[in-house]
Amino acid sequence: THEKLCRFIAREGESVVVSVGYRLAPEHKYPAAYEDCLNATQHFLQHLEHYGVDPARVTVCGDSAGGNLAAAVSQTLAGRSDLPRLRAQILIYPGLQALDFNLPSYQQNRGVPLLFRERAAFYMLQYVNGNATKLEEVLEGSHIPVDIKLKYRKWVSPD
Repeated sequence: THEKLCRFIAREGESVVVSVGYRLAPEHKYPAAYEDCLNATQHFLQHLEHYGVDPARVTVCGDSAGGNLAAAVSQTLAGRSDLPRLRAQILIYPGLQALDFNLPSYQQNRGVPLLFRERAAFYMLQYVNGNATKLEEVLEGSHIPVDIKLKYRKWVSPD
């Protein structure tokens, strides 16, 4: 689905683009996609000279679930001293939190195509365990214990 875009970025940006065909949910549950992206990125970083890539210019990018994966890979590799540091991450409408589907952005965009609020929660459940039977609980916010909500309120809240 992204081949033309990747080719465009490579051509116009005069850059090397590596697109990871990671395993998809619900057939392959978490952490399959994450492991695929992490392994591909580590391999690429370990063999930059083979691809003629400047180690100081490596960026990861992703959209939607791929944005989540790019962020997770970036966080995982941030503390690694045995690999070149990533220069940046480009996250395009990434799915970054599943604690609260009632935050203002979800409410304001609940009916905006392409990714309706209910669909975002559904896909998150598919990614995590391949089972969307708890969709209503997730949409209500009752899937997270109160102590966890309080712990992360500083980062995930309407404020």
